[in-house]
Amino acid sequence: MYVERRARLAGAVVWTSTPTGSGTGRVLPDGCMDLLWYDGRLLVAGPDTRAHVTEGAPGSWAGVRFHPGTAPTLLGVPAVALRDRRVDLTDLWPAGRARRLTALVNAAPDPATGLEEAALSRAAETGPPDPLPARIVAALDAGRPVAATADALGIGARALHRRSLAAFGYGPKTLARVRRLQRALALAREGTPLAETAALTGFADQAHLARDVRDLTGLTCGELLSG
Repeated sequence: MYVERRARLAGAVVWTSTPTGSGTGRVLPDGCMDLLWYDGRLLVAGPDTRAHVTEGAPGSWAGVRFHPGTAPTLLGVPAVALRDRRVDLTDLWPAGRARRLTALVNAAPDPATGLEEAALSRAAETGPPDPLPARIVAALDAGRPVAATADALGIGARALHRRSLAAFGYGPKTLARVRRLQRALALAREGTPLAETAALTGFADQAHLARDVRDLTGLTCGELLSG
């Protein structure tokens, strides 16, 4: 069973997942990064370019999903270095520092609460986030083309691409595509017909939506929505 709630850290979500049986699951790309807890260990999930397929292992997971572009500052690692990867925190941080944060989480009443406290602690240490990633996300979510986004932000196309790699793990075109997929799935899950969903979220037509769903998730629209 999967449960999530809004975190006390702005833009973040705290979640828990307890598999109810064996089998595979899919974590869909969303432009985010997560700090994960599993079996007393801390891991970092980098930004995905395709669905991450998981095996239904026994035991519970917990995580904090950070708003797109905010995790690299908190974790001290550029997002592109973790693209499509799940990495132990001990492989990213000095051993003593990683052990202290792991101990903090494990000492909490529950792992999800511990992760939230750890995220708040890191945010206090690193200070306010860079505002540029949030502005990039807002512009792309509004359907603004990449070139127009760069012009509006006054940073140029190459600088936009470079900053996007560091903040999101991929360039602005991929980020826009991933975010558009998430908006489309949210509408479709609410019962909006697929043709209307495609039109409302910036796809050329329903066939274009179907191709992107298949490419980014590995499933058809019907398979994804029925699951």
